[in-house]
Amino acid sequence: MAVLSAPSSPYEIWVLSVVIVVVSVLSALGAGWIILSFLLFKSLRTFRHQLILGLAISDFWMAINFLSSASINISGSNIGSPREKNFCSFNGFMIQVFVVQTDYWVLSIAICTYLILASHKTQSSWVQDHKLVIWIVPWFLSLLWAAIGLAVVGYGNIGAWCWFTSDRVRLLVNFLPRWLIIIVILALYIRLYFIIRKAHSRFMSFDDEGDDAIGSLQQTESDSSRLRSGNGSGSLPTQDHEMSSSMGSSISKSAEGDCERGVRSPPMTTTTTTHTRIGIGRASPVLKRISYQMMTYPLVYMLIWTIPTTIRVYQATTNDSAPFAIGTIDKACIVIQGFADAIVYGFNENTWRLWRDFFSRSEGRK
Repeated sequence: MAVLSAPSSPYEIWVLSVVIVVVSVLSALGAGWIILSFLLFKSLRTFRHQLILGLAISDFWMAINFLSSASINISGSNIGSPREKNFCSFNGFMIQVFVVQTDYWVLSIAICTYLILASHKTQSSWVQDHKLVIWIVPWFLSLLWAAIGLAVVGYGNIGAWCWFTSDRVRLLVNFLPRWLIIIVILALYIRLYFIIRKAHSRFMSFDDEGDDAIGSLQQTESDSSRLRSGNGSGSLPTQDHEMSSSMGSSISKSAEGDCERGVRSPPMTTTTTTHTRIGIGRASPVLKRISYQMMTYPLVYMLIWTIPTTIRVYQATTNDSAPFAIGTIDKACIVIQGFADAIVYGFNENTWRLWRDFFSRSEGRK
């Protein structure tokens, strides 16, 4: 039976391969950019960034495998020919490894981010103390499933690379587990979104209370001035002075404690200093920005895999090939993942700012 995903004419194979080469180069550059950023900038070597590094390594090698198979087609050979059978099996095995592995990395990033930001201290400490385990799990599972696929089904030419030739097999082995992972990621980030939004509301409430407190303190200072004028002594009575000092010390300590605890505890006082109010005013937009960024991760991942999943369902149920243009978009969506991950994770992790500062310093030395 003909492979539904494979183009029928040499011209279509060539066009598809050119598209895949271009997109895979973009993905390789995007993943390489994340890897290089990790190596150059110490601020991008936190635990979460180490997980992003694992994702970038998977994206990079996945793009290289797409690039190698498509390049063979462009060179005049065909990865579906008997002469390329061994390469096709190897290519299919490696692509299955890294396509599945990216799913596990994205899931690991979501789980660890949730544990850290949602203040699950015990679980958060455990995953950060067992980094090697977190790194081994995606590699072990992806190699296991790829080996089982090679032994049970095998890999064949689907156009620009080798993979499972049956749409039903790919749908069951790759796409259904992937959408389960996407649902889990979406649930985690929605939960985080509301946690951070709640913290944002607390900060805003604390900020508003600070306005009232500052007004009260200003009124107290005005009354004190009038008392000094009335007494003619130029100073507060001793008892009032001690009470004022005690209140200021209490306010300062309480505010500092709230700032250190962040979202973990509500404000403990209805008064604050001007300095603390400024800090909170800066913190609340940051929390709001983070809450929006949290939602971009699963949404972009869903967007990437919607068209490929739709094509798999269509071809598996109708036994007809999708139009060539749609099939090309389908494969490009799969290959573009490395570039999309670089935009989503790299941009949101302030890598752009670090690179801008890096080049600014380089120009300054000249």
